[in-house]
Amino acid sequence: MKPKKLIQFDWAIKTLLRHKANFPILEGFLSELLHTDVKIESLLESESNKNHAKDKSNRVDVLAQLKSGEKVIIEVQCAHQWDFFSRMLYGVSKVVAEHLKEGEEYGTMPRVISVNIVYFDLGHGEDYIYHGTTDFKGVHKQDILQLSPKEKEHYPALIDHLSKVFPEYYVLKVSEFDLKIKDTLDEWIYALQQSEVRPEFKAQGIQKAAEQLTVLQLSDTERTAYEHYVGDNRDSKSIWRTYYSDGKREGKAEGKAEMIINFHRLGLPLEQIATAAQLSPEQIEEILKSEI
Repeated sequence: MKPKKLIQFDWAIKTLLRHKANFPILEGFLSELLHTDVKIESLLESESNKNHAKDKSNRVDVLAQLKSGEKVIIEVQCAHQWDFFSRMLYGVSKVVAEHLKEGEEYGTMPRVISVNIVYFDLGHGEDYIYHGTTDFKGVHKQDILQLSPKEKEHYPALIDHLSKVFPEYYVLKVSEFDLKIKDTLDEWIYALQQSEVRPEFKAQGIQKAAEQLTVLQLSDTERTAYEHYVGDNRDSKSIWRTYYSDGKREGKAEGKAEMIINFHRLGLPLEQIATAAQLSPEQIEEILKSEI
């Protein structure tokens, strides 16, 4: 059997993976990543999902409520963003603040897991999967601070360590994966990078992705929208390469800013300009504001 080609994950997560019938795909991916069986109760529509053009929080792609009570943020970023780590912090902070109701104790705040799938070389490191938690280490005795037995009684059962009170982060640097599959999580990283699922893959949810996330499974409306999305990205990259083909302006900030402004005047969508310029939409907006 031949490998099955998938639609691009950045488009799928904004569209098809929001359907309840496709929850098993996200559940499988998260189960492999978190090393536990994950069940999604619902996808939440909070301030971090709403389409406020001037609100930086609208960059969250998926906010899932798990049956365990945890909240999971999943973000996919294709264009390079120099302050993406700060964006991760902002997204988590918004979710925490939004889900603590007035009058509630701080201990009722949800545990938040931030999963960040990036298609550019974020930070400086040799691995392609990074996991971050918060620990408190003794300055003198070098011990790790823990919850007391009394404190554990007040927290939900899943908060069994102090580190679990605080947000947990995952960074998947998909473009840095070398295609050498060592475990079932690597099968998912391979699928994210290559938009392809091999018939021998056994990771949770991945064969469901092979069935549901192919172009052939799209409705006519979905296929048209997807083809426009892919075409727009291809065109914007082509225009950008053509603009710099003479080599005279390459690497010059003023040249990039000029081209962004020209694209905007031509009516290109903000997201398309951001993809072509390898900047975030927020950075594009700042450049455009400076010209007003």
